[in-house]
Amino acid sequence: MSVRRILRMGHPDLRRTCDPVAEADFGSPGLHALVDDLVDTMHASEGLGLAAAQIGVPQRVAVIEIQPGNARYPGAVPTGRLILVNPEVTVLDPTPQCYWEGCLSVPGLRGEVARPCHIAVDYYGPDGTPRHLEPEGFLATVFQHEIDHLDGTLFIDRVTDTTRLAFLDEYREYHATASSKPT
Repeated sequence: MSVRRILRMGHPDLRRTCDPVAEADFGSPGLHALVDDLVDTMHASEGLGLAAAQIGVPQRVAVIEIQPGNARYPGAVPTGRLILVNPEVTVLDPTPQCYWEGCLSVPGLRGEVARPCHIAVDYYGPDGTPRHLEPEGFLATVFQHEIDHLDGTLFIDRVTDTTRLAFLDEYREYHATASSKPT
């Protein structure tokens, strides 16, 4: 269990498609250690989620945990800790919703990204138990953002209007107060 270095935009490992976790690795000490490192690193960075690719591990593993009073996204509704192994997304409602996204691998920037508003996510827990969730709204965006990392995609790739891309200070000054959506 340790805080790991988060790779930043430009590092080639962020652009790799991650490998699925093998069935034989479910419940293994190595998988549990990876999850612990992801959680420790996410908490140390005040993130909402973190994918294994962001710490240089090319496996389809991500964690999501929105804690009350999260400094980076203060309006987000808290969740429990979600550990996603080999997640797959199905779009249930493709109606686009826009949120300003940030990323621990793209520090200091925010960008407005449109994503489907309602999805289903099928994944496994680290012990191999199948799980299913159907997040909507901001939580659907968080899931899609983290799962994008497993496919080598950064939020900045999904910003279609570059006038909706801002440094964090400018975002706070000019955009955050104009939006009632989570920041």
